Amino acid sequence: MSDDPPQRLQPVDLRGVLHYVPQFRDQTFVIALDGSVVAHENFPNIVTDIAVLKSLAIRVILVHGIGKQLKRLAGETNTAISDAYGSGPTDEPTLKLAMRAAGEVGHLIDGRLQQNGLTSVEAGLARAVPVGLVGGIDHLQTGKLDKVDLDLLERLMGRDTVPVFGPVLFDRDGDSLRVNSDLLASELAVRLGASKLIYLTPHPGLIAGGEVHRNIPAEELDALLQKTEDGIDERLASKARHAHEALRRGVPRAHILDGRVDGCLLIEIFDKVGLGTMIHANDYQQIRSAKKRDLEALHGIIRNAARTEALRYRTRQSLEENLGHFFVYEVDGSLIGCVSLVPLDDSGVAELGAVLVQPFYQGKGVGKKLVEYSLKQAKERDYHKVIALSTQTSSFFTEVCGFTNGSVDELPPARRQAYDESGRNSRVLVKVLD
Repeated sequence: MSDDPPQRLQPVDLRGVLHYVPQFRDQTFVIALDGSVVAHENFPNIVTDIAVLKSLAIRVILVHGIGKQLKRLAGETNTAISDAYGSGPTDEPTLKLAMRAAGEVGHLIDGRLQQNGLTSVEAGLARAVPVGLVGGIDHLQTGKLDKVDLDLLERLMGRDTVPVFGPVLFDRDGDSLRVNSDLLASELAVRLGASKLIYLTPHPGLIAGGEVHRNIPAEELDALLQKTEDGIDERLASKARHAHEALRRGVPRAHILDGRVDGCLLIEIFDKVGLGTMIHANDYQQIRSAKKRDLEALHGIIRNAARTEALRYRTRQSLEENLGHFFVYEVDGSLIGCVSLVPLDDSGVAELGAVLVQPFYQGKGVGKKLVEYSLKQAKERDYHKVIALSTQTSSFFTEVCGFTNGSVDELPPARRQAYDESGRNSRVLVKVLD
């Protein structure tokens, strides 16, 4: 199939953009730029669109590759390079050229950002460690991400600053290591809790079996990655693997776009049809019924919340007796949130409670997903109404989850008695199920 860029698309209309602005405000997007995209004539337009995203209170991190520039320098200096993309072994001559290429590309990106009124910061934000032996092969000076200064990144992203990560990082001793930019972008997206991981490439999207896949769930991508014939185009395999890993570890969306198309970022993000390939996780794949092994972590989350009077304290024994009413949100083997759904008598009404999220994951949509999942479960169990009681988070239920203000008179008698005896004077929020 041809690699020529598709026909130039029209900009998305303003009304369409405004529909998505509240949804993406204060969200983090990690955007990975192939070296060939940075070298393309459309790159200035991409940076302008990044400035648009920043103006809409979207937090952006850039990661750039150097494959095209590294191969050009190798030709100019008549140097044999061990690996062009940072996935295989990196010998000393290749590392030296990679450092030159990274400086060249980073300087170009910094200049374009300055032209659009943005400040870029690159040095000292991350540290790498050597990959070491893989399959019995010493990868020499190839590295992988070790530590990131997350606190500094958070502060920088709150200003007109765009953190920029190149594919050459220092280790703890100040020595340079070559890092694969696809892997680096994926790791940063996971550690920062990004809502989107976006790969800008010189291809129209994710190509598999000679066709571009426009919308693909993570499990289908996993199946494609297992295929040896008619699988993913080898030029995009690295991005597909690292996108899949990011989704497995909690990033909800990954995109593979043609960076040669004017408006590619804005069209993919703000247009319902989009431009390239969107890979999406099942929003509920990390939510499940609580199990006995969750008791300790569940009790810890609830105990911490009870200290702030956000909810009433529950003993470990009480939790164990009511474990069947709880759902938990799990990321990479760790419990980060919970919710309970308790039937109230035989009235067809259920009570939603204990919507709690660990501090690091707050503000990233986890609580909303837990509520949405619980409402879906309630509907499947033929409840016609769900009630939530809240002392401190009523706006979350009304503004984010679609509940309305209710009255204590809507509580069944037994629950009304318990409400009166608690003395908490919680607000009653109501969701009628269609």
